[in-house]
Amino acid sequence: MTEPSTFPAAVTFHQDGFASIHDLLSPAEVGAYREIYDLFINGDIACGDKRSDLGAGSSRKNGAVENITQIMWPSVLFPPLLDLPLHARALAVARDLIGEDAVLDFDMLIDKAPHTGVPTPWHQDAAYWVGLPDTRAVSIWVALDESVLDNGCMWYVRGSHETPLRPHWPAGSGSGALQCECSEDEPGAMPVPLPPGSAVAHAGGTLHYSRGNLTNGHRRAYILNFRPAEMIRLEREKGMDHGLSSNERVVRNGGAQ
Repeated sequence: MTEPSTFPAAVTFHQDGFASIHDLLSPAEVGAYREIYDLFINGDIACGDKRSDLGAGSSRKNGAVENITQIMWPSVLFPPLLDLPLHARALAVARDLIGEDAVLDFDMLIDKAPHTGVPTPWHQDAAYWVGLPDTRAVSIWVALDESVLDNGCMWYVRGSHETPLRPHWPAGSGSGALQCECSEDEPGAMPVPLPPGSAVAHAGGTLHYSRGNLTNGHRRAYILNFRPAEMIRLEREKGMDHGLSSNERVVRNGGAQ
């Protein structure tokens, strides 16, 4: 196992379970990602069963197609994304945070439509995953819009990555989302607002959630998850590919995607 670096974000990440990464994308690069993102949201890029509503347990509001749109594997559905800078930069961050053997496990888009007001429930990502002997993992949550309290910026509980996995249960009928017992009043809970192009990285065991979007604009986020290459191999052997069917797998940047 390669030891992660000790640069400041890595120190914060290991201590708190999350860390902000500023200016991962320039304003011009954010604009390019937004254009592609909207092709997904508007249906110009077909997503099939990789598109779902994480807020399906709530009634849809203001004509929204989904309350919380989740699209798995955008880089497979639209491979030109891999030629843009985010994947390489996020990979470099992941290797600084969890080790040089980190590679991309999966990516996804999560969009909160205007005035839908549906929160993403408190949960730990590890509740969705199969058991592995090496639990190192990092999710890099990239803001493509100003991410604030009123549109659903991320909240985390500091130090919760060092505590046991909490019991989780389905968040709503047909949503596919899980939830656990937690609240904004939990000791250590704090919001992490971000400007466009910045990111927050969190561990698999870190408790997190976000409020619903009450604003006039979308809250678009691009999430990339990384873990050691050997653990991805074991994960795939156990049948966990995060919705990627076997005939769609590609190999890029040295890792299974």
